[in-house]
Amino acid sequence: MKKVLLLLAEGFEMYEASVFIDVIGWNLASGNGQTELFTCGLKKQVRSTFNQTVVVDFIVDEVNPDEFDALAIPGGFEEYHFYDDGYHPRFSEIISSFYQRKKIIASICTGALPVAKTGILAGKKGTTYNQNPLRQEALKGMGVDVVHEPIVLDGNVITSWNPSTAMNVAFLLLEKLTTKENACLIKKKMGFSD
Repeated sequence: MKKVLLLLAEGFEMYEASVFIDVIGWNLASGNGQTELFTCGLKKQVRSTFNQTVVVDFIVDEVNPDEFDALAIPGGFEEYHFYDDGYHPRFSEIISSFYQRKKIIASICTGALPVAKTGILAGKKGTTYNQNPLRQEALKGMGVDVVHEPIVLDGNVITSWNPSTAMNVAFLLLEKLTTKENACLIKKKMGFSD
């Protein structure tokens, strides 16, 4: 069984989190049946952008990265305090620990910024929210070679530039965890391809 940890910062975007939940869940129910997803945050209740509250499965201190195969990180809004959690030392530690163990890290939109904050993207290719140059400049300031493409894969780290990329990031994560054929099967079953 391949296990995905969905790391939620205060102010995360619900849509960007939900794509990982759905794609991994669809695979569990209708694909090869070999993926599970669990949620995690700095505290037990995490508020999203637009103020929905999610009760997570684990707080960061309860997580053993060796028990997971991938880390998924949705982006969020500064106005909803996304960077308070996203740049918190414990948040950085969990991201770094997955990277050190050569686990897959998949981020969407501004989710790339907490990843870059750890230093693991320094000198590597990546991208982030592309509708406001401030976010890409911040990523570049963290030593990232910012690429103007919707989805960038460098090693085991996936970054993307806005919510429109979210489903494709989730399908790419599924492909990396299983096979391309299996990811295509789930994409078809979910109605995203013929």
